[in-house]
Amino acid sequence: MLNVGMLSVSVLAAAMLSGCSMAPAYQPPQVAAPQAFKELDGWAQATPMDTAPRGEWWGAFNDPVLNDLEQRAAAARPTLTAALARYDQALAVARVEASDLFPDVNAGGDASRQRVSGNRFMGNGNPQSYNDYMVGASLDYELDLWGRIRNSVRAARADAQASEADLAAARLSLQAAVADAYARLRGLDAQADLLHRTVEAFERAYQLTSTRHEGGIASGIDVNRAKTTLSNAKARISAVANDRAATEHEIAALVGVVASDFSIPPKVQKLSAPDVPTGAPSQLLQRRPDVAAAERRMFATNARIGVAKAAFFPTLTLGLNGGWETTHGQLLTTPNSFWGLGPLAAAVNLFDGGRRQAQVKLSRAEYEEQAAAYRGTVLGAFQQVEDGIAALRHLSAQLVDQRDAAQAAQRTSDLAFTRYRDGASDYLEVVIAQTDALNAQSALLSAQIAQMRASISLVKALGGPTTQA
Repeated sequence: MLNVGMLSVSVLAAAMLSGCSMAPAYQPPQVAAPQAFKELDGWAQATPMDTAPRGEWWGAFNDPVLNDLEQRAAAARPTLTAALARYDQALAVARVEASDLFPDVNAGGDASRQRVSGNRFMGNGNPQSYNDYMVGASLDYELDLWGRIRNSVRAARADAQASEADLAAARLSLQAAVADAYARLRGLDAQADLLHRTVEAFERAYQLTSTRHEGGIASGIDVNRAKTTLSNAKARISAVANDRAATEHEIAALVGVVASDFSIPPKVQKLSAPDVPTGAPSQLLQRRPDVAAAERRMFATNARIGVAKAAFFPTLTLGLNGGWETTHGQLLTTPNSFWGLGPLAAAVNLFDGGRRQAQVKLSRAEYEEQAAAYRGTVLGAFQQVEDGIAALRHLSAQLVDQRDAAQAAQRTSDLAFTRYRDGASDYLEVVIAQTDALNAQSALLSAQIAQMRASISLVKALGGPTTQA
């Protein structure tokens, strides 16, 4: 008998699931993607890629040390652990909300012995004792006529999807931070190498000037000028060493290691940035995890408008119970069974002082806030990509000119020193030429590091590596 009643409830519940929803029709704000990025010629048709893996994009740098750092950061970084925990929380909330889609079923049993007074109404004057045994189950189910439960479930699931996108964004941000810090570290290694080589050259020049002074060929002013340029170069070595130490400590924190127990041996290597395919502008909205998170939160707030509006309508619940009860004999037999269908209860709030109306207004305002945040996130995404493309293009042109400048400055320095050694000029000409050469070479290294960092920033702005369609 219990099964017949439960079947009736299931059929009725299935019919109610097709009820209406109070949530407004969801229509995300339209932010038209341009056919091509302003800072990049060419266009390619995009295909959906929002679930495509971001991949180990840093492998394009062909650096085993960077590969190891990225793997260590992914395994130990606290920010990723926190983002993962928030995602797990959102999934749990979604499961809690989804449980309301199903009936609440409880089962239980009871055994007791009772003595009934003989002087009760219609008693025979003799007390009676008997045993009472009962087992059964009950079911309670809220009929979701107005979509309150379904919209709550949709909102919770959208929040979970937003948290998943937040996790992807945190992972990509961490990867970019590690790569950027590592690029700066190798740039400082290159700067230190340049300064050490420069100091050696300045030492030789200082020794030559001192010898010439002792022989009465050079003046004391020339010796002091040589000493000044040498000491300035040495001072820059210390400044670079300080910056490198701070950068190394930064990397230690990024990979989740105590700075005192972490070190990266200095290494001078080629500083170059890999090509970063940008794809089509329409791919940007499909790949950026922060855009996906903003859109899902906007969807969730839209669904919660339906939850707030459903509060104006009655809440309908259906009950069902059944089981077996006996005072003697076998318990689980047909004559001892019982069941009940109902009650079918309805409840509606007639007056709440405007609380429900305020809740609807609040939900609508939250939706408008999330919609504005979504538009802002999309516009910011296009800005960051355009910035990255422009930076790489202009830095490429800068590198060509800066390399020419460094080569010319070095030739000037060599010629100036030769002229001084031959007695054709004083040491001031040498000092100016040496300083110009060092600054030009240092600027070349800075431009190379800026190009590497711009490449990393562009990957992050694109939401991960992409390919041209």
